[in-house]
Amino acid sequence: MADNENTLILETTQGPVTIEMRPDLAPGHVARIKELVREGFYDGIVFHRVIDGFMAQTGCPQGTGMGGSGQKLKAEFNREPHVRGTASMARAQSPDSGDSQFFICFDNASFLDGQYTVWGKVIEGMENVDKIKRGEPVQNPDKIVKASIAADAG
Repeated sequence: MADNENTLILETTQGPVTIEMRPDLAPGHVARIKELVREGFYDGIVFHRVIDGFMAQTGCPQGTGMGGSGQKLKAEFNREPHVRGTASMARAQSPDSGDSQFFICFDNASFLDGQYTVWGKVIEGMENVDKIKRGEPVQNPDKIVKASIAADAG
């Protein structure tokens, strides 16, 4: 049985994507993502950096990869591997620079293991992640139409 309080539903322009969040791995990141989701922060935000065979990144309010919510998170690096479907936090050079941007891996990316905070895994809708338009930057990018926590769904 899924834990609805830790199930993130992304309605994307390519279809729904369900992510099982892992507070056991990254409690601070999961708490912050839930807070942002409940504020509507992710609604309408584009997938601004999408690299074939690697990952789809989102969470920048400007759509450029340079923005965030303004609240940096302390790194919660863990032993969870970066494999197909992994949801992990994007960051700048500093380990403690994660904010609101995250990415979903298309494929294994073990070179990221232990250097980025894994906070969840796609459990449904990976075929929709696969359909997200590629590019750096992406022309006419796909977006998160609405993000919600399953427990809040009426």
